[in-house]
Amino acid sequence: MILVLRALGVGDLATGVPAVRALRAAFPDVELALAAPAWLTPLIALIGGVDRIVPCAGLDDPLPPLTGVTVAVNLHGKGPQSHKKLSAVRPGALWAHANEIFTDGPQWREDQHEVQRWGRMLRFYGVPTDDLDLDLGVPAVDVPHGATIVHPGAKSQSRRWPPDRYARVARELAAAGHRVIVTGSAAEHELAVRIAAEAGLGADAAPSTGLDELAGLIAHARLLISGDTGVAHLATAFGTPSVTLFGPQPPSRWGPPPDRPRHRVIWHGVRAEPGDSSGPGVHQALLAITVPEVLAEAHSHGWSEK
Repeated sequence: MILVLRALGVGDLATGVPAVRALRAAFPDVELALAAPAWLTPLIALIGGVDRIVPCAGLDDPLPPLTGVTVAVNLHGKGPQSHKKLSAVRPGALWAHANEIFTDGPQWREDQHEVQRWGRMLRFYGVPTDDLDLDLGVPAVDVPHGATIVHPGAKSQSRRWPPDRYARVARELAAAGHRVIVTGSAAEHELAVRIAAEAGLGADAAPSTGLDELAGLIAHARLLISGDTGVAHLATAFGTPSVTLFGPQPPSRWGPPPDRPRHRVIWHGVRAEPGDSSGPGVHQALLAITVPEVLAEAHSHGWSEK
């Protein structure tokens, strides 16, 4: 068995796809198991080649007893906790970045793009990778096609553009003829409903969705507007035009490949407009992004080419 640890979220899973596929190609006749949160199962199924999902909600969630692990691959982080977690299953070999407890891997680079980080690590161990192999299969779900998706949520407050600005963008796009749907996780549903109401959208403009339905909406969307969060990586995976608003992390670390013009990014480093105090905890770079700027990117976007 090849055991891969990536017990993180949607964007983390999406950026790990090239590495997972490279391992599948390198070990075509060996069981490939992915240790990841069980709620990601609908997305994992879209990668292809994963034989087994080992439920793992994070580093504090113990792995079940496993035997016959020939290679344990740490696609989770730089360790040492993730290294120890994989070493506990007594694999024949551990592939991971070097740190204070493990010296047989490549050095971790803080400035490296998340996709390239794992490709570089696997190439260190002799596994060829294609860092552009990011596409996912389209989920078979019944969802509206051709909507413009506005996704205001993000895991951390620092990556959430102020809700009133999302509402203004949604209102302007609806007035321009877009069918706008506001999405969010279960914890963000109230926020999505509030933004849809403030934008003057219909009662069905903020539906409750499971992960498979959310992925389907993005796969079939006209355009996605969001912060630097998991859904932006799904837009890249499905080839859906997107406008992504970056704050704490630069696009050079978490953005789409630069050769895909249908995925636009807006980032202003750490500058903020003087006197702008919207949204406590929001990163300065997000506060520097204006509604007209986002609308200009949306209206100039090549979404009709999809």
